[in-house]
Amino acid sequence: MKSKFLKHINNPTDLRQLEEAQLPEVAQELRNFIIAVVAVKEGHLGASLGVVELTIALHYVFDTPNDLLIWDVGHQAYGHKILTGRRANFHTNRQLNGISGFPKRSESVYDAFGVGHSSTSISAALGMAIASNLKGDFEKQHIAVIGDASIASGMAFEGLNHAGVTDANLLVILNDNAIGIDPSVGALKNYLTAVKEGKNHKQNNMIKSLNFDYSGPIDGNDIFAVIKELKRLQKIKGPKFLHLITTKGKGLQQAEDNQVQYHAPGKFDANTGEILPKSEANLPPKYQDVFGLTILDLAKANEKIIGITPAMPSGSSLKFMMDAFPKRAFDVGIAEQHAVTLAAGMATQGMVVFCNIYSTFLQRAYDQVIHDVALQDLPVIFCLDRAGLVGEDGATHHGVFDLAYLRCIPNMMVYAPLNEIALRNILYTAQLGLNHPIAIRYPRGRGQIVDWQKPYQKIEIGQANCLKKGSQIAVLSNGTIGNNVTLALAKMNNPESIAHYDFAFVKPVDEPLLHTIFSEFESIITLEDGVIKGGFGSAIVEFAASHNYKSKIEILGIPDEFIEQGTVSELQYYCKIDVFSLEIIFANALFS
Repeated sequence: MKSKFLKHINNPTDLRQLEEAQLPEVAQELRNFIIAVVAVKEGHLGASLGVVELTIALHYVFDTPNDLLIWDVGHQAYGHKILTGRRANFHTNRQLNGISGFPKRSESVYDAFGVGHSSTSISAALGMAIASNLKGDFEKQHIAVIGDASIASGMAFEGLNHAGVTDANLLVILNDNAIGIDPSVGALKNYLTAVKEGKNHKQNNMIKSLNFDYSGPIDGNDIFAVIKELKRLQKIKGPKFLHLITTKGKGLQQAEDNQVQYHAPGKFDANTGEILPKSEANLPPKYQDVFGLTILDLAKANEKIIGITPAMPSGSSLKFMMDAFPKRAFDVGIAEQHAVTLAAGMATQGMVVFCNIYSTFLQRAYDQVIHDVALQDLPVIFCLDRAGLVGEDGATHHGVFDLAYLRCIPNMMVYAPLNEIALRNILYTAQLGLNHPIAIRYPRGRGQIVDWQKPYQKIEIGQANCLKKGSQIAVLSNGTIGNNVTLALAKMNNPESIAHYDFAFVKPVDEPLLHTIFSEFESIITLEDGVIKGGFGSAIVEFAASHNYKSKIEILGIPDEFIEQGTVSELQYYCKIDVFSLEIIFANALFS
């Protein structure tokens, strides 16, 4: 289908020149454009397809960017980006030096607030609305678009609770499609289902009880109905709430039928919708599957094992255990704070709790980790998926801060496995019984070992290992990034000059081995897939300072800046922790 309208829309002002009757055709063109690009370039598909009509209606009715529009999380903002001046470079979405996969203030005046993590939109929009009132601008509109999974998060409720006692000119739009990345869960999901089915919502409407002007539910894929309601709400002052029912993946049958898989399907055929097959024969496993399959295996023998994840059962592979032991594995929704304290409560009762949270999302529960777990020295087992550089999701999703923000917490142990076998063994060791909480961090993607399901072996807490002996320089690595060291040394002409140690435990660090290393080597290089400020390398520098060692120490890792999107290999190269860069660094160190 050739573009009739979309190619002439460079900003919302162009969109507003069209007749309302022409907008369904714009919607079809926009949907086709998203499908065509994402099929080749990959990205988040289903969410953006579901809100095409809403996206057009919002920019058609409201005076963006003067009126402020905020997309919660931002998975659904591709149509918004295309309509706001980024159509020509949308093919660079999520790529190195391209546009971000999420709304970003520095990228466009139409991106009123930077997002990437869920449930922030209501608070941000309310802050903007109150500021507008204080400045005497009572006509400006402030719109937050939030999904049914995100609105169940505590922060969203905090925003609603505050907004209801203000006169802020705020419109909250609930994009209700009954799914986030996985299907939505919880009592609020059941309530919204009852509202959609017309059961008791007029007599018992929780949104109205919070002092919002509530309207809906209406069909969010009916562009004329949405425009009509937005025009009505535009004239109403104070906090308003519009409940829309949409279909995630709308317009692509496979995406509608399989909403979990087509959230971010990878490459697919734009014409047929079929996902292009990948050859996965004899490939190493994904780290998430090593976790998921191992915890399932351990749970069969240990009835005290509990699994918890905040809305990521598929992404974390806890779904294996949820299917086998539904009473012992829990998806608590987008509620990281609750997940951590729930785990703490279970731990007080002697349960062996594996709390599986993406590294970037554990940041949202930092107080709970300190106050509810570490302060009480409860042996919760945190499994931090997507640690390190995650690639195309960019700065909002890189899990590069955990080593630094966990290492400083008393009682907390921190471990990063070198490979799949080490991950399997630390999970086994943890469920045997620990005296303290532990965080186990591992990366996104596949490992290195095909035959990884070896007999379990107990890991000695706090013990590091010498992977390779050497005479001049000692390289100390933490986690899977250590495999880059092995590959770099294999390419060098004189690798016998360099020793390599795997310091999987950042805390407790192996001090006896460190004393030996500092006694034998005058030059030491540390390497980590985390920020260099406060991380593993900092721990080694602290040790050296406290024991008055004078060895030269070079810290390699993520620099003190937010790293943007790109492939993992591209970003490792940027940070100079890829194999090629390490080879050069090691060679220079030998001759310096």
